[in-house]
Amino acid sequence: MPDSVYKVIRLVGTSPSSWEEAAKNAVETAGKSLRDLRVAEIDKLDMKVENGNVTAFRALVNLSFKYGGEG
Repeated sequence: MPDSVYKVIRLVGTSPSSWEEAAKNAVETAGKSLRDLRVAEIDKLDMKVENGNVTAFRALVNLSFKYGGEG
């Protein structure tokens, strides 16, 4: 097996309902324009708060994909 190189990017996904959905939104949106996605790692979770109410869940995701995309 030849050596491979992977690039890691940081994304912030959002959702009005959950952190899981926020992370999923980040990965699925990236998958529309990037190929060979490999690993998604949750780095941080937070919430947007307005007037004492949670209005959005946010997930900071480190996402790796194969650099070059051959094979």
